[in-house]
Amino acid sequence: MTPLLWSLIALQIVMGVFDTFYHHEFTERLAWRPSQRGELKLHGVRNVLYALLFVVLGWCEVHGLFAILVLAVLVAEIGITLTDFVEEDLTRKLPPSERINHTLLAINYGAILMLLVPLLIDWATRPSAIVPAYAGVLSWIAAAAAVGAALCGLRDFAAARRLARMSQPDAAALVGALPPAQTILITGATGFIGARLAAGLTAAGHHVVALVRDPAKAAMLPAPLTMITSLDQLASDTRIDAIVNLAGEPIGNAPWTAAKRATILQSRLATTEAVLSLIARLDRKPKVLVNGSAIGWYGLWQDQPLTESAKSHACFSHDLCEAWEQAARRAEAHGVRVALLRIGLVVGRDGGFLSRMLTPFEFGLGGPFGSGLQWMSWIECDDLVRLIAHVIATDAITGPVNATAPLPVRNLAFAAELARCLRRPALLRVPAGLLRRIGGDFAEELLLGGQRVVPNKALSSGFVFRHQSLRSALEEIL
Repeated sequence: MTPLLWSLIALQIVMGVFDTFYHHEFTERLAWRPSQRGELKLHGVRNVLYALLFVVLGWCEVHGLFAILVLAVLVAEIGITLTDFVEEDLTRKLPPSERINHTLLAINYGAILMLLVPLLIDWATRPSAIVPAYAGVLSWIAAAAAVGAALCGLRDFAAARRLARMSQPDAAALVGALPPAQTILITGATGFIGARLAAGLTAAGHHVVALVRDPAKAAMLPAPLTMITSLDQLASDTRIDAIVNLAGEPIGNAPWTAAKRATILQSRLATTEAVLSLIARLDRKPKVLVNGSAIGWYGLWQDQPLTESAKSHACFSHDLCEAWEQAARRAEAHGVRVALLRIGLVVGRDGGFLSRMLTPFEFGLGGPFGSGLQWMSWIECDDLVRLIAHVIATDAITGPVNATAPLPVRNLAFAAELARCLRRPALLRVPAGLLRRIGGDFAEELLLGGQRVVPNKALSSGFVFRHQSLRSALEEIL
C-alpha cells in the first residue's frame, strides 16, 4: 500500500472520530434519542466492518478469495452509508457541520477506493492466501483504529438495545385536565417543552396552532396541526382558547456577551408584543395567556425557600424575566387571564440541561459544579406539560406560578443521583473558578448560583406531581 493511500485512510479515521464524538455523542446525543435506534444499528454494523478492514489492511495482504471478500465489504459499506443517509433525513435534521463532514467522508472514501480497488483486484488474481505484511507504525495505528471502531460499534449496538427498552408515556394523558376540543396557540412549538406540549394536545384531539421560525424543523411535529410563521397569518375571527408563549432565544447554549443578552431579551419581547397585537385584534379573546418565565426571576439565593410571593435579587436573569413578565401582563387589559410560569431546570431525555449531561456522565466524566451546595429546582418535562394544562384549565390561577417539583436538591445530590442511575462514578468536580473564567455571569447564575423554589400555587390549586423526587424522575427518563 502506498503512502498516499495510507494518508487518505488516516484522514478518514480522523474525520470519522470527529463525527462520532462531536456529532453523534456530544451535540446530537444519538444514544439517548429513541427515534435514532435504526441509525445506531447502521452505525454499529459500519463500525464493525471498519474494524475488520483496519485489521486486514494494517497487517496483511489478502490474495484470491480473501481479496474478493474485502471488496465485498467495501461495497457493503457503501450500501450501509447510503441507507444511513436516508435514515438520517427521515428521522432528524442534521446540523450543517455534520452534513459537511459526511460529504468530506464520502469524497475521501471515493479517493481511497480509487487507489485500493485496483490493488485488491490484482491481489484477487493470485492464489488464495493471507500474507502477513507489517508496515511499522502504520500497522499499529491501524490496530488502534480497529479497536476504536470495534468499541464504537459495540457502543452503538448497546445504545440501540437500551433505546428499545425505553418507553414514552402516552402524550394524550398529559393534557387530561383540559376541556375537550380546545384550540391552543403555541409559540416556541419546536422547542423541548413546546414540542412535547404539542404532541400531548394533538394526541388528545385538540387543535394546535404552532408559531415556528423554521418550517423544516416543524415538520417533525405531530400532525394534525396548523403551522404558521407569523401571527399576522391568523385572521381576526380565528378561535383561540388559550395561548402558551414559550418562544425565545436559548439562554444556556453560549456565554452571555452583550450581543447574546440583547438577542435573548429581544427574542422574548418581540414575540410577546406580536402575541399582544394578535389578542388586541381577535374578535373573540383567548381565556388565558400562559407565558414563559424562569426561576431566575428570584435572582441568586442561598438556602431560603422561595414561594411565588418571595422577593428578588438583581441580576441579568431577574431583569430578563421581569421584562418578559411585565410585557405579558399587558394582556390583562384585554380581559385575558395571565399566568406566568417561572420554570425551573426541566429534566428530560430529549432536551434541556439533562440531555447535555448524559454523555459526559455516561462516560464517567461527570461531577458537581463548584462546591455542589447550590440548589437545583427542577421539574420533569411531562410534569411541566401537565402543569401547563392544569393552569389553562384552572381559572383561579393567575400571576406567577413556580413550575418546579416540590423537592429541590443540591447540585451534589443531583450529580450523585444521575451517576447512580447510569451506574457510573461522579468524581470529576468542575472548579468554580474555571467555570467563572469561561462563562462569567452565565456560569455564576446558571451553574454556580441557585434557588430553592417551592411550587406553592401548583400544590394549593390541587396539582399532583407524578415525580416529586429526582430519583423517580430519572428512573422514568433513563
